[in-house]
Amino acid sequence: MTPSYKFYRVIYRIARFLVGIVYGLDISGRENIPDGAAMVCANHSDYIDPFLVAFAFGIDHQLHIIAKAELFKIPIISPILKKLGMISVNRGISDVSTIKSTLSYLKNGEKVAIFPEGTRVSTDDAISAKSGAVRLAERAVVPIVPVFMPRKKPLFHKIPVVIGTPYIIERQSEKRTAEDYATLSDKLMEKIKALDPKVRGLGLT
Repeated sequence: MTPSYKFYRVIYRIARFLVGIVYGLDISGRENIPDGAAMVCANHSDYIDPFLVAFAFGIDHQLHIIAKAELFKIPIISPILKKLGMISVNRGISDVSTIKSTLSYLKNGEKVAIFPEGTRVSTDDAISAKSGAVRLAERAVVPIVPVFMPRKKPLFHKIPVVIGTPYIIERQSEKRTAEDYATLSDKLMEKIKALDPKVRGLGLT
């Protein structure tokens, strides 16, 4: 099914109204949103996170969100996700179709959103981030945009969403090793965590 920007805008407005009933948003860093293609990378702890990231970027910046393949097996939900331009991924394996779809969007000047932790993480205890985000950003030569959201999101409270400064992973002459990509992934998560308003308020960034 071909993604539709008009459909995205309709669903965006509906979702923004419904989510707005239970969550307020305190968005900062919108001036950091680059024109054109980018890999948007956020921490992940809640089902609501994809919506919050999309709302932070605004209706004029459609995000093609990478989501677990199980969601695309739900009869009613699957066609909606495809029409929204979301990307299916089978976690734990090298999914060629996911790579092709992601690179296609990026090379077309569009934005892809991914949660490098690969699953919801309810605490700040470190887990190894997946390297897919940095690998794809390097391959497509697009900036990575780190995004922070708090792990806990109490209902009827304002949730801070912070968009960080984009950065590029430069290609190098020698092929990077798995350890190199693991280090780059860890650095990405450090950049995301450094956007935490509590950390920034303590002067730790």
